[in-house]
Amino acid sequence: MDLDSSAKAEIVSKIQKYFTEELQHEIGGFEAEFLLDFFSHQVGNYFYNQGLADALQAFEGKIEEFADIVYQLEKDVTSSLP
Repeated sequence: MDLDSSAKAEIVSKIQKYFTEELQHEIGGFEAEFLLDFFSHQVGNYFYNQGLADALQAFEGKIEEFADIVYQLEKDVTSSLP
């Protein structure tokens, strides 16, 4: 997973903050970036695939809603002639 430089810098900052606040351990920018690269290469595809599955599920739900609307537009063909 490739991130643009501004997104990467923001995430690196969040990793550093997490280590400081939650683990009481300070890490430098290099270490945080190394950790980010590791997770994005080793774990990123899991998140990506889950995002695709979530998007597909949402899309399928909208298709069902659209199908219901279309069926409501059908005309009655069983009525007798006037």
